[in-house]
Amino acid sequence: MSQERSQLWHPSFKLNGLSFDSLVSLHEFLDSMKIQGDPHERDLAEFLKDWLSIEPFVVSYTSGTTGAPKKCLLSKEKMRLSAQTTGDFFQIGPGANALLCLPLSFIAGKMMVVRALVLGWDLHVVAPTKDALTQYDSTYDFVALVPHQLAFSYRALDKVKVLIVGGGVLPAQLEEKLQHSRVRAYATYGMTETLTHVAARRLNGVERSEHYSAMPEVRFSSDARGCLEIHAPKLLEAPLVTNDLVQIIDNQNFVYLGRIDDMINSGGVKHAPESIERKLKQYLKGNFIISSLPHQTLGEQIVLVKDAHGPSEASIDEAVDHLTPLERPKLILKLEELPVTDTGKYKRKELKAIILNQKNGL
Repeated sequence: MSQERSQLWHPSFKLNGLSFDSLVSLHEFLDSMKIQGDPHERDLAEFLKDWLSIEPFVVSYTSGTTGAPKKCLLSKEKMRLSAQTTGDFFQIGPGANALLCLPLSFIAGKMMVVRALVLGWDLHVVAPTKDALTQYDSTYDFVALVPHQLAFSYRALDKVKVLIVGGGVLPAQLEEKLQHSRVRAYATYGMTETLTHVAARRLNGVERSEHYSAMPEVRFSSDARGCLEIHAPKLLEAPLVTNDLVQIIDNQNFVYLGRIDDMINSGGVKHAPESIERKLKQYLKGNFIISSLPHQTLGEQIVLVKDAHGPSEASIDEAVDHLTPLERPKLILKLEELPVTDTGKYKRKELKAIILNQKNGL
C-alpha cells in the first residue's frame, strides 16, 4: 500500500465495489464520474475531489431548520475523528457494506463518505430518492436515512443490519413499525456543527429507549434554560450550547423535549409542540404540525395545522381526547402544504407567519 493512499483512505475502502491502488487512479475515476455520472454521482466526485485536496477544511451548509442555511467550514481532521467515533459506537469496522442515499449538500451525506474512507467500508452510492433502499437487492451493514425515506423503506429493512435515522423527529407510527423488523435501528441527534450525530437512541428491540446516549468521549449538561450543552473536546473547540430543551438523566444520557424557541406559552403554561405531536401521532396518520396563534387572554392558543392530505377533523377530535385539557388544540387549520426544509424538517417559524397572515386576511 502506498504511503499517499494510507494517509487518505483505509486500505479496505471501496466505491461501488471498486478499490483504488493510488491517488492517480482514484482521481481518474472521479474525473470520469464528473463527466459521465448522474447528478448525485457528480456531487460525490466533487466532494471527494475537495476531500483529497490539500485544504484542511470542506464547505457544508446547515439544514435551514431555524432560518436560511448557513455556510460552515468543517475541519477534515475532526470529520475523521467523528467517523471513527461512529465506527466505535455502532461496532462497524473494515469491509462493511454501506449505502449512501443522502444528498451531498448537507453534513449527513458528506459524513457517510468520510466514514467509508476512514473505516474501510464499501460504499454503494445511489440517488437520494425517497425509496432508494428498495431499488436494489444488495444487503448492507450500515444505512442512514431521513424519516421521509424510512416511510418508504419498511419492506426492505431486513437487508440492513444497522440503520440510523436523522434529520428530524421520527413520527410515532414509523417507530412502531420498526418493532416488526430485525434491523438494529437508531434515532440520532446532532447537527452540522457537531459533524452529525453525537448521540443515538435505540428505536426497537429489547434495547429500545426514550433517551439518547452519548457517542464515545462526548458528555452532556444543561444550562439555566434547561437546554442541552454538548461537551466534545475532540470535535468542538468549546462546549456547544443548543436551543434544545432536554431532561438530563446523567452526563451521557438525555431525553429530547423540543426546541425552546418553538415553545408555546398558553395561559402561563409552557408546551413543547413536538411533545404534543408525538402523543397525537400514535393515533393520527398524515401530516400535521402543532403551532400557535396570539390570543387575547391566553397569550398564545395551541392550534393544529394539517396539509391537504392530513388527518380528518373527526379523527383529530378523537385523538385530542388522549391529551391533557391544556394541551388540546383550540383550532384546526388547513394549508395546501406544510413548509419544510430540503432535509424534510418542518419550518415552524415560517408556518406560524403563514397562519398568522391567514388569520389576519393578508
